[in-house]
Amino acid sequence: MPTFEYTARTAQGQEQTGTIDLPNQEAVVAHLRKNKMLVVRVREAKGTKKLGRVPTKDVVIFTRQFATMINSGLPLVQALDILAKQTDNKILSEVTKQVVYDVESGHTLADALDKHKNAFNNLYVSMVQAGEAGGILDTILLRLAGFMEKNDAIVRKVKGAMVYPLVIFSVAAIAVTVLLIFVIPTFQQMFASVNLELPLPTRIVIMLSDFLQSPFGYLGIPIVAVSLFFGIKSYYKTDKGQLVLDRILLNFPILGDLLRKSAVSRFTRTLGTLIASGVSILDGLEITARTSGNRVIHDAVMGSRASIAGGETIAGPLEKSGVFPPMVTSMIAVGEATGGLDEMLSKIADFYDEEVDAAVGTLLSMMEPVMIVFLGGVVGGMIVAMYLPIFDMINAVQG
Repeated sequence: MPTFEYTARTAQGQEQTGTIDLPNQEAVVAHLRKNKMLVVRVREAKGTKKLGRVPTKDVVIFTRQFATMINSGLPLVQALDILAKQTDNKILSEVTKQVVYDVESGHTLADALDKHKNAFNNLYVSMVQAGEAGGILDTILLRLAGFMEKNDAIVRKVKGAMVYPLVIFSVAAIAVTVLLIFVIPTFQQMFASVNLELPLPTRIVIMLSDFLQSPFGYLGIPIVAVSLFFGIKSYYKTDKGQLVLDRILLNFPILGDLLRKSAVSRFTRTLGTLIASGVSILDGLEITARTSGNRVIHDAVMGSRASIAGGETIAGPLEKSGVFPPMVTSMIAVGEATGGLDEMLSKIADFYDEEVDAAVGTLLSMMEPVMIVFLGGVVGGMIVAMYLPIFDMINAVQG
């Protein structure tokens, strides 16, 4: 729990300073006023540790246990107090203690959770709010846990598929750097002692080796790489940058298809879960857009939300965006017409979960031979380039 420094005056006008451990500044002010003190200043103490993010798996376990306790008839505060004591994650334990304090102070559970974005996102808070309003909190919590498990599995699969080529490229870069800095100079010294015209491939490799060993090479390349990384990162923080880069990713060969299918699965499962939990379609679309993770998907979903607010359908704007496959928009249109939109969205999500599995398998199966050929071609090409002059020297001696 964070520590706050406070300055206050007593009823007699005497100034007092001190520290106190409470969840937030509002709680400190309320505590001081309860003790009939006039608040002068409240601020967070220096050195107070900020709580980090809570892993999804820990939130899932917390949610399932919470649902079981509520379903068994345990009072809300008692259930939260037990969870705070038994969870292995220290950050989640601290967060839960602060939630207990806020609930005991008269806040709703949803409002208390909303203060801790490091553990509970907008989707989580909105569903809990719907569960509290409908008196089905235990059912909503179980539905939330199932959703988070499936969503986390999809995210891990996509990240795993993207990590593989990055690792191969990193290995290739290290291997090439070692060859250029330590191996090629040895050949270069040997060729310099012989009056022989070097083939073009050999001259190119030696030129690259000289460049990498020059001040601009070993200092300039890292500086350019770091500058490029932070430049792209800064550009991505802008609205235009997000849109451009996310569109490039979606149109990327093979990987774009995987990201598109993953986005469709996430969108349909999130929206279907929200609607089934009693969240309105307009609120559900807004939450889904914010949690989409892709600006192109975000804009398409928000366009659909504006369409619904104007009295039209969801499917129309999604179809116009060109992001969602025709099958998805057609099934959503059927779900709207029949009144079973949440069930239809869940069916689409289940189908695209399998499509993501297949897309990951296809990506990895295609990447393996491509990466092996690439790595072998680069390293093998450099070695052949350095041996070409040796063959010429042997031929010259034999001649």
